[in-house]
Amino acid sequence: MKRVYEILLENHLGQHRQMAFLSGPRQVGKTTTSLEASSENPLHYYFNWDNDNHRALIIEGPQAIADAAKLTELRAELPILVFDEIHKYRNWKRFLKGFFDTYEKKCRILVTGSARLDIYKRGGDSLMGRYFLYRLHPLSIREIANPNLPTQEIQKPHKISSEDLDALMTYGGFPEPYLKRNKTFFNHWKRLRIEQLFREDLRDLSRIQEVSQIQLLAEILQEEASHSLNHSVLAGKIKVSTPTLHRWIELLKNLYFCFTIQPWAKNLNRSLIKEPKIYLWNWALIEDPGARFENFVASHLYKAVQFWTDCGFGEYGLYYLRDKDKREVDFLVVRNRKPWFLVEAKNSGNTGISRWLYYFQEKLKVPHAFQLCLDLPYVDQDCFQETSPIRIPATTFLSQLI
Repeated sequence: MKRVYEILLENHLGQHRQMAFLSGPRQVGKTTTSLEASSENPLHYYFNWDNDNHRALIIEGPQAIADAAKLTELRAELPILVFDEIHKYRNWKRFLKGFFDTYEKKCRILVTGSARLDIYKRGGDSLMGRYFLYRLHPLSIREIANPNLPTQEIQKPHKISSEDLDALMTYGGFPEPYLKRNKTFFNHWKRLRIEQLFREDLRDLSRIQEVSQIQLLAEILQEEASHSLNHSVLAGKIKVSTPTLHRWIELLKNLYFCFTIQPWAKNLNRSLIKEPKIYLWNWALIEDPGARFENFVASHLYKAVQFWTDCGFGEYGLYYLRDKDKREVDFLVVRNRKPWFLVEAKNSGNTGISRWLYYFQEKLKVPHAFQLCLDLPYVDQDCFQETSPIRIPATTFLSQLI
């Protein structure tokens, strides 16, 4: 199936001189997406650090890659070079900087990688101004129903079939288990991915020896998903200090096992500042139906705010709302530091609208407030025409994102 990120990368490679960096979780489809996007050009070259011959060329230096790609020959079109997993090379940033500065006008460059590519772009970034970062997320309702590249944030709704929705909820948004829709395969895939995450990626990313304790932490987080983190209580469960727990959770975030959402504090009195809520990249790991659906919604919103930011539509953020009087709304999406819309996630449409949607919409002057209901049937209407709190089908609303 074609993904919206393929179109995004094709547009980037055709329009921008900067390298395209594609980061995301293991097995989310980075290599497939990059190869599909680059193969639109008849002149494309693929270099994988895990291939011995390709690794030797990369270590030899930019000239060796240029010779392999025949960059010194006159071409009618600029060739595309894909560097896969190059972040495993100790000197990858220096290599890319030298290569880009020398051959920028001779080719277009696409770089893919997982945790380290995203992490190491932050500190002392010698590649500043030489790349655009795109973050690849699992499949979502909109991407399955209509994977066209959007020209604005909110799109017209598109219906997803009940079979596709059930598969997405059951097997998650990682392409292979979603497409196979086989419980036995999913169990094998899930176990292997966890082993690779903690036995390979964790080892590559850090020198931590307490792998079994971090794996225990990950198992506990599956139970805590969609809840606020109490770091001191959680640290006591796995017998580590609170600073160590903080460090390990950051490590799991860098490995794309989980992500956190902070409480929104600007202009909101009596808010909680320190307690984030935890969510998993793979919501299919969560047993509790309510927690799984909230995580499902969180993942869609997280994908949307990162995609909109990466595409240059503006600066977006995802938060939740809770004050010391225990008034709470699941999600707040912020656009350019201004509250844009509120979202409350409910499995059932039989419950009344949360009174805290009314409270926080008035308090923060939020333009839209939605209560998403999983069991309400799809309605072909634009949710963003509504300005008062309203119950809406989750499939309608989520199909308007990305």
